[in-house]
Amino acid sequence: MQREMRLSIIIPCYNAATTLGEQLTALANQRWDRPWEVIVADNGSRDESRRVAADFLVRMPNLRIIDAGARRGGAFARNEGARHARGTALAFVDADDVVAPGWVAAIGQALDTFPFVASRFDIEHLNHHSWLSRTRRNPQADGLQRVSYPPYLPHAGGSGLAIERALHDQIGGFDETLSRLMDTDYCFRVQLQCQVPLTFVPDALVYVRYRDTLAGMLRQTKERAIANVALARRYSHLTDTPRRSLSPWLSYARRWLRQVGRVVQIRQREHLAEWLRMNAWLIGLLQGSLQYRCPPLAI
Repeated sequence: MQREMRLSIIIPCYNAATTLGEQLTALANQRWDRPWEVIVADNGSRDESRRVAADFLVRMPNLRIIDAGARRGGAFARNEGARHARGTALAFVDADDVVAPGWVAAIGQALDTFPFVASRFDIEHLNHHSWLSRTRRNPQADGLQRVSYPPYLPHAGGSGLAIERALHDQIGGFDETLSRLMDTDYCFRVQLQCQVPLTFVPDALVYVRYRDTLAGMLRQTKERAIANVALARRYSHLTDTPRRSLSPWLSYARRWLRQVGRVVQIRQREHLAEWLRMNAWLIGLLQGSLQYRCPPLAI
């Protein structure tokens, strides 16, 4: 009798030919005593991503490649992968990250106890070659991530997130209208709508790859700031605290003043990168506040 597929690991993929092979190699070397599969959800790649994935088909009989190019975006690719999945549970990893040895078994075993789980992040393994890595902080080194705005719930990055399929279906999957922080929103909705907590699994380790150019880092930082404002606006109805119109703007102006004052402290390129990163964050907060008509966040 064929055993029930327990876990479907979904990799959203867009123009990831240079990194996808490393992720698939790591997954090909994983061992777990229950049935599991890997789904590469190609989001309309124009490079050699599909060929790279196809090269693993003989080595990985549990690998499938699906077309997820009908709509651009990581949320759509993840949802499309879930629609094709055979597993009773789903796990999501990114095409430019790499799962550590033992990750499949650790995440699969955790799901037997907890229906919604997140992995631990390592930011050194894949980024040690870049001086920019010394300016980064690991948000998921020893626990879940937090936000300073409603709903004040823990969240985790989408790479290494796993969930029982029934819960994924219950909330309708990832919000495909979001281009950033769809994983944060996903975590919020599972906890709010399903009343299921998110559990951190330290034994399930994912090596996370960061942007290796200053321009890429700054662009990503600004976009994430805008997305945080959007989520704060989306969930603002969950607080009873009256919104003050002036104080957040005064606090925001003081942050810029402090930021200008830090110019004299720049001595190394790492200091400059961190200073520019904070500038990008503050610019993103302003842009998001104007776009969504709400005060800038104190984050």
